[in-house]
Amino acid sequence: MADLITVDDPDDPRLRDYTDLTDVELRRRREPAEGLFIAEGEKVIRRARAAGYETRSMLLSAKWVDTLRDVIDALPAPVYVVDPELAERVTGYHVHRGALASMRRRPLPAAAGLLAGARRVAVLESVNDHTNIGAIFRSAAALGMDAVLLSPDCADPLYRRSVKVSMGAVFAVPYARVETWPKGLEAIREAGFTLLALTPDEQARSLDEAAPHRRDKVALMLGAEGDGLSTRALAAADERVRIPMSHGVDSLNVAAAAAVAFYAVTTGRPRD
Repeated sequence: MADLITVDDPDDPRLRDYTDLTDVELRRRREPAEGLFIAEGEKVIRRARAAGYETRSMLLSAKWVDTLRDVIDALPAPVYVVDPELAERVTGYHVHRGALASMRRRPLPAAAGLLAGARRVAVLESVNDHTNIGAIFRSAAALGMDAVLLSPDCADPLYRRSVKVSMGAVFAVPYARVETWPKGLEAIREAGFTLLALTPDEQARSLDEAAPHRRDKVALMLGAEGDGLSTRALAAADERVRIPMSHGVDSLNVAAAAAVAFYAVTTGRPRD
């Protein structure tokens, strides 16, 4: 059973995992280096634990103790109980969900290992907005994608904002980094996947025409908001595909485009 520890000093060193959560650059450097990530809210905390992530500690408002009693009782880690004002001073923002947990990261699998058991994967290039990453993972989980592969400069799926937006779906979809870009795309092709590059280019085939759901193995490539896929990534693709647009709209937000494309890729595929 975890120890319930009341803390009233925002500078208490035991709260270090939770300090300055709004400092994006600091947290992006610190969390991977220290092997931790922050789960926010009851649902996300429960999903992280169900996925097998080890809890380092929890930071709770008193009113959440009873709600999370079953988690606390099974937890061999400290639980720090603080008032909302102190939580805000420590983290830098109003923790309206009232519950945070510091979790231990796990080593990422190799991309080749994920490809071995997959048929439908998303490949993201330079998607560095944490909100978009979280939304893409949520759609990938909901629509039955098997894995997500990230270019080296993509945002961290385990950053607090990504986890929160995904509602914990980042724990449900396996992911890995493609260490060399775009050269690493060739290994995806060698694993039997057709590389489909999503682009607003009118010369590309529509998703309906490309019929990706009828293909054996598909790797759907998506680029960053604004610029989209790089010239080199487009050149490495087997085929370019697009989502047909109406009313003069030329493109969608990358997270919205991903949801549409994931549905097209997985339509007709048996669900677990």
